[in-house]
Amino acid sequence: MTVTITPFLRKALLADALVSGAAAFVMAAGAGVLDPLTGLPAALLFWAGLALIPFVLVLAVVARRETVSRLVLIDIIAINALWVAGSFAILLAGAVAPNLLGYVFVAAQALTVALFAELQFVGLRRSAA
Repeated sequence: MTVTITPFLRKALLADALVSGAAAFVMAAGAGVLDPLTGLPAALLFWAGLALIPFVLVLAVVARRETVSRLVLIDIIAINALWVAGSFAILLAGAVAPNLLGYVFVAAQALTVALFAELQFVGLRRSAA
């Protein structure tokens, strides 16, 4: 099924691309600076930042289209949801030992991603209606 990209959905996708792109740059380029500030491993920050780059490119391409497969939008929302789950999972599992700023950093970016997933879900539902 094909979905029309409405202005609302386009803005949600572009905002996600912009914020995710900024996060990718900050984490990949600034991993060495963020490590001592947050207590998060530089390697985790670096690779998480690099992992965002293809996602940002997909968001930008999808946002520029007039229509897109519903499955593509569901995949984008699912990837965002998995990012949120993974972010909280590494904290809860004790996989990392961040300081207070590290906890705030991880939680803030996860909640921001959750907001984008919700906006995209709302946009998808409105487009399908």
